[in-house]
Amino acid sequence: MVKRLEKVLDDKIKPIIDTAMLEHIGINISEIGGDISDKLRNNPLIGIPVKYELPFRQAKKEFKKQFMERLLKTHHGNISEVARILGMDRRSVHRIVEKESTQAIRDELPKPYYLKQKEVEGIIESVMSTYKPIIKEDKLENIYNNVEEISKDIVDQLPDEEMSWKEAEIEFEKKYIEFALKHKKSFKQVAKLIGISYETLLRKMKKLNLKNSEQQ
Repeated sequence: MVKRLEKVLDDKIKPIIDTAMLEHIGINISEIGGDISDKLRNNPLIGIPVKYELPFRQAKKEFKKQFMERLLKTHHGNISEVARILGMDRRSVHRIVEKESTQAIRDELPKPYYLKQKEVEGIIESVMSTYKPIIKEDKLENIYNNVEEISKDIVDQLPDEEMSWKEAEIEFEKKYIEFALKHKKSFKQVAKLIGISYETLLRKMKKLNLKNSEQQ
Protein backbone atom coordinates (compact mmCIF):
# COMPACT_ATOMS: atom_id res chain seq x y z
CA MET A 1 0.00 0.00 0.00
CA VAL A 2 2.75 2.49 0.96
CA LYS A 3 4.83 1.95 -2.19
CA ARG A 4 1.71 2.09 -4.33
CA LEU A 5 0.59 5.33 -2.70
CA GLU A 6 4.05 6.90 -3.11
CA LYS A 7 4.01 6.14 -6.83
CA VAL A 8 0.52 7.58 -7.24
CA LEU A 9 1.49 10.73 -5.33
CA ASP A 10 4.51 11.26 -7.56
CA ASP A 11 3.08 10.20 -10.92
CA LYS A 12 -0.59 11.18 -10.70
CA ILE A 13 -1.45 13.53 -7.86
CA LYS A 14 1.49 15.95 -8.05
CA PRO A 15 0.67 16.81 -11.68
CA ILE A 16 -2.99 17.35 -10.71
CA ILE A 17 -1.98 19.80 -7.97
CA ASP A 18 0.58 21.57 -10.19
CA THR A 19 -2.00 22.02 -12.96
CA ALA A 20 -4.62 23.30 -10.52
CA MET A 21 -2.20 25.85 -9.06
CA LEU A 22 -1.29 27.18 -12.50
CA GLU A 23 -4.90 27.32 -13.58
CA HIS A 24 -6.39 28.93 -10.49
CA ILE A 25 -3.61 31.11 -9.01
CA GLY A 26 -1.40 31.56 -12.07
CA ILE A 27 1.75 30.16 -10.47
CA ASN A 28 3.01 26.77 -9.36
CA ILE A 29 4.38 26.79 -5.80
CA SER A 30 6.05 23.40 -5.41
CA GLU A 31 5.79 23.52 -1.61
CA ILE A 32 1.99 23.47 -1.84
CA GLY A 33 2.01 20.19 -3.73
CA GLY A 34 4.51 18.80 -1.25
CA ASP A 35 2.40 19.81 1.74
CA ILE A 36 -0.78 18.30 0.28
CA SER A 37 1.06 15.10 -0.66
CA ASP A 38 2.52 14.82 2.86
CA LYS A 39 -0.93 15.04 4.41
CA LEU A 40 -2.26 12.39 2.04
CA ARG A 41 0.79 10.20 2.71
CA ASN A 42 0.29 10.45 6.47
CA ASN A 43 -3.40 9.62 6.27
CA PRO A 44 -3.72 6.16 4.67
CA LEU A 45 -7.22 5.75 6.08
CA ILE A 46 -8.52 8.94 4.53
CA GLY A 47 -12.28 9.26 4.56
CA ILE A 48 -12.87 6.94 7.53
CA PRO A 49 -14.06 9.13 10.41
CA VAL A 50 -12.48 8.91 13.85
CA LYS A 51 -15.00 9.82 16.54
CA TYR A 52 -12.75 11.75 18.88
CA GLU A 53 -15.69 12.71 21.07
CA LEU A 54 -16.14 9.08 22.19
CA PRO A 55 -14.06 7.23 24.80
CA PHE A 56 -11.11 5.34 23.30
CA ARG A 57 -12.58 1.83 23.29
CA GLN A 58 -15.95 2.91 21.94
CA ALA A 59 -14.32 5.07 19.27
CA LYS A 60 -12.11 2.12 18.30
CA LYS A 61 -15.13 -0.17 17.99
CA GLU A 62 -16.91 2.37 15.76
CA PHE A 63 -13.79 2.87 13.66
CA LYS A 64 -13.35 -0.86 13.17
CA LYS A 65 -16.94 -1.20 11.98
CA GLN A 66 -16.56 1.76 9.59
CA PHE A 67 -13.26 0.42 8.27
CA MET A 68 -14.66 -3.01 7.54
CA GLU A 69 -17.86 -1.67 6.02
CA ARG A 70 -15.86 0.51 3.66
CA LEU A 71 -13.76 -2.44 2.57
CA LEU A 72 -16.95 -4.37 1.91
CA LYS A 73 -18.36 -1.51 -0.13
CA THR A 74 -15.23 -1.06 -2.20
CA HIS A 75 -15.03 -4.84 -2.75
CA HIS A 76 -18.73 -5.12 -3.67
CA GLY A 77 -19.76 -7.06 -0.59
CA ASN A 78 -17.22 -9.86 -1.05
CA ILE A 79 -16.84 -11.13 2.54
CA SER A 80 -14.15 -13.66 1.63
CA GLU A 81 -11.96 -11.03 -0.04
CA VAL A 82 -12.32 -8.59 2.86
CA ALA A 83 -11.52 -11.33 5.38
CA ARG A 84 -8.36 -12.14 3.38
CA ILE A 85 -7.22 -8.51 3.35
CA LEU A 86 -7.90 -8.05 7.07
CA GLY A 87 -6.29 -11.35 8.11
CA MET A 88 -9.53 -12.44 9.77
CA ASP A 89 -12.08 -15.19 9.31
CA ARG A 90 -15.45 -14.58 7.65
CA ARG A 91 -17.41 -14.95 10.90
CA SER A 92 -15.45 -12.14 12.55
CA VAL A 93 -16.20 -9.79 9.67
CA HIS A 94 -19.91 -10.69 9.76
CA ARG A 95 -20.03 -10.15 13.51
CA ILE A 96 -18.36 -6.73 13.40
CA VAL A 97 -20.61 -5.35 10.65
CA GLU A 98 -23.63 -6.72 12.53
CA LYS A 99 -24.68 -9.07 9.72
CA GLU A 100 -25.52 -6.16 7.42
CA SER A 101 -26.56 -7.59 4.05
CA THR A 102 -24.04 -7.50 1.21
CA GLN A 103 -26.73 -6.09 -1.06
CA ALA A 104 -27.23 -3.07 1.23
CA ILE A 105 -23.48 -2.54 1.22
CA ARG A 106 -23.43 -2.57 -2.58
CA ASP A 107 -26.28 -0.07 -2.66
CA GLU A 108 -24.28 2.38 -0.52
CA LEU A 109 -21.13 2.20 -2.63
CA PRO A 110 -20.91 5.97 -3.39
CA LYS A 111 -20.67 6.91 0.30
CA PRO A 112 -16.97 5.99 0.82
CA TYR A 113 -16.04 8.07 -2.22
CA TYR A 114 -17.93 11.08 -0.87
CA LEU A 115 -16.21 10.84 2.52
CA LYS A 116 -12.80 10.62 0.88
CA GLN A 117 -13.55 13.63 -1.28
CA LYS A 118 -14.71 15.77 1.65
CA GLU A 119 -11.57 14.92 3.63
CA VAL A 120 -9.32 15.75 0.67
CA GLU A 121 -11.18 19.07 0.31
CA GLY A 122 -10.35 19.81 3.94
CA ILE A 123 -6.68 18.95 3.38
CA ILE A 124 -6.44 21.29 0.38
CA GLU A 125 -8.17 24.14 2.23
CA SER A 126 -6.02 23.73 5.36
CA VAL A 127 -2.79 23.73 3.31
CA MET A 128 -3.85 26.76 1.27
CA SER A 129 -4.73 28.69 4.42
CA THR A 130 -1.07 28.53 5.48
CA TYR A 131 -0.09 30.38 2.29
CA LYS A 132 -2.35 33.40 2.91
CA PRO A 133 0.63 35.72 3.57
CA ILE A 134 2.10 35.12 0.09
CA ILE A 135 -0.95 34.47 -2.13
CA LYS A 136 -3.44 37.19 -2.96
CA GLU A 137 -6.89 36.76 -1.48
CA ASP A 138 -8.65 36.62 -4.85
CA LYS A 139 -6.28 33.87 -6.01
CA LEU A 140 -6.96 31.83 -2.88
CA GLU A 141 -10.66 32.31 -3.47
CA ASN A 142 -10.21 30.76 -6.90
CA ILE A 143 -8.81 27.63 -5.25
CA TYR A 144 -11.59 27.47 -2.66
CA ASN A 145 -14.22 27.86 -5.37
CA ASN A 146 -12.73 24.94 -7.30
CA VAL A 147 -11.70 22.71 -4.40
CA GLU A 148 -14.49 20.22 -5.06
CA GLU A 149 -13.27 19.58 -8.59
CA ILE A 150 -9.60 19.39 -7.54
CA SER A 151 -10.38 16.98 -4.70
CA LYS A 152 -12.41 14.78 -7.03
CA ASP A 153 -9.48 14.55 -9.44
CA ILE A 154 -7.20 13.53 -6.56
CA VAL A 155 -9.59 10.96 -5.09
CA ASP A 156 -10.04 9.38 -8.52
CA GLN A 157 -6.32 8.55 -8.42
CA LEU A 158 -5.96 7.46 -4.78
CA PRO A 159 -5.52 3.68 -4.48
CA ASP A 160 -7.97 1.73 -2.35
CA GLU A 161 -6.38 0.78 0.94
CA GLU A 162 -5.69 -2.91 1.49
CA MET A 163 -4.54 -2.93 5.09
CA SER A 164 -4.80 -5.69 7.64
CA TRP A 165 -6.82 -4.89 10.74
CA LYS A 166 -3.56 -4.71 12.73
CA GLU A 167 -2.26 -1.97 10.40
CA ALA A 168 -5.56 -0.09 10.53
CA GLU A 169 -5.66 -0.39 14.33
CA ILE A 170 -2.24 1.28 14.59
CA GLU A 171 -3.35 4.14 12.34
CA PHE A 172 -6.53 4.64 14.36
CA GLU A 173 -4.74 4.67 17.71
CA LYS A 174 -2.14 7.12 16.45
CA LYS A 175 -4.75 9.57 15.11
CA TYR A 176 -6.99 9.28 18.17
CA ILE A 177 -4.25 9.66 20.77
CA GLU A 178 -2.47 12.48 18.91
CA PHE A 179 -5.76 14.38 18.81
CA ALA A 180 -6.37 13.84 22.53
CA LEU A 181 -2.84 14.98 23.43
CA LYS A 182 -3.48 18.35 21.80
CA HIS A 183 -6.37 19.16 24.09
CA LYS A 184 -5.09 18.38 27.61
CA LYS A 185 -2.05 19.57 29.60
CA SER A 186 -1.00 16.28 31.18
CA PHE A 187 -1.01 12.63 30.20
CA LYS A 188 -3.07 11.76 33.27
CA GLN A 189 -5.74 14.17 32.09
CA VAL A 190 -5.62 12.62 28.62
CA ALA A 191 -5.96 9.10 30.02
CA LYS A 192 -8.96 10.14 32.13
CA LEU A 193 -10.55 11.97 29.19
CA ILE A 194 -10.38 9.01 26.82
CA GLY A 195 -11.22 6.36 29.40
CA ILE A 196 -8.02 4.31 29.70
CA SER A 197 -5.44 3.99 32.45
CA TYR A 198 -2.41 6.26 32.61
CA GLU A 199 -0.14 3.23 32.25
CA THR A 200 -2.03 2.01 29.17
CA LEU A 201 -1.73 5.44 27.58
CA LEU A 202 2.05 5.54 28.14
CA ARG A 203 2.42 2.01 26.78
CA LYS A 204 0.47 2.88 23.63
CA MET A 205 2.43 6.10 23.15
CA LYS A 206 5.69 4.14 23.30
CA LYS A 207 4.37 1.58 20.83
CA LEU A 208 3.23 4.33 18.42
CA ASN A 209 6.44 6.37 18.80
CA LEU A 210 4.51 9.37 20.12
CA LYS A 211 6.06 12.07 22.30
CA ASN A 212 6.64 10.51 25.71
CA SER A 213 7.74 13.43 27.89
CA GLU A 214 5.09 14.94 30.16
CA GLN A 215 3.56 18.14 28.82
CA GLN A 216 3.85 21.27 30.90
